[in-house]
Amino acid sequence: MKNSGADSYLKIGDVARLVGVSPSVIRSWESLGLTRPQRTASRYRLYTQADVKLLKRARFLRRVRGLNAPAIVQVLRTQGRSLPAPDASAAIGLRLRNLRLRRGLSLATVAQAVGISVGFLSAIERSHMSASVATLRRLARFYKIKILDFFGAGDSNSRLVRPQRRKVLKAGPGVRMELLAWGNTVMEPHLFRIAPRAGSGDSYSHEGEEFLFVLRGQLRISLEGEDYRLQSGDSFYFESATPHTWSNPGRTEAWVLWINTPPTF
Repeated sequence: MKNSGADSYLKIGDVARLVGVSPSVIRSWESLGLTRPQRTASRYRLYTQADVKLLKRARFLRRVRGLNAPAIVQVLRTQGRSLPAPDASAAIGLRLRNLRLRRGLSLATVAQAVGISVGFLSAIERSHMSASVATLRRLARFYKIKILDFFGAGDSNSRLVRPQRRKVLKAGPGVRMELLAWGNTVMEPHLFRIAPRAGSGDSYSHEGEEFLFVLRGQLRISLEGEDYRLQSGDSFYFESATPHTWSNPGRTEAWVLWINTPPTF
């Protein structure tokens, strides 16, 4: 247990004992949006007493009412519980695997088509590793879908999206994409949170136009070999068909408002 001021944080093992379920169950519930624990610099999960209370309620619904995890989430939302948006990253691997199997394709066939190793693709499908934006883009193009589909954003959207209801996608080490609006839109707005030295990976391109505004930190973006270094407060526009790559050259996390139109990203 770790104390920080008036707050008391617990690790996943402590929470598992208090709730009466295994750590793997807690991690699976997290992927569905039941909790969104804080993370240490070493990526350890830290839970609050409020998380424990919510998880105990989920355990009750599971054991006493016999509900499965998706049904538990639905019941809690119906009861007015404020739950974080599910992390789409946990579902990407399963979706990619299902797409491949439905088409009767081997790992080797898909890996060769998108230019990655069989081992890396296998790790992505098993959710052991996350793919960069460039790799996700190539996979989406191969399967004739959009990266937007990885967010599970097929449902309609209200005008207002609270921070805890954003759809989140991890696109490689240190890159977090938060979808700010979805549904029948002509724009695709994201908040990109990019750790120092993290970035898009390889160069990529697609249809449409892009506008970005650096909210904090720095961003380096390269278009056809020409580099631009953006600071907080800078804005940038370009045509998406221009091959581009980007990274955070600074020492702190960069926050970038990034808008694609139309939503073909």
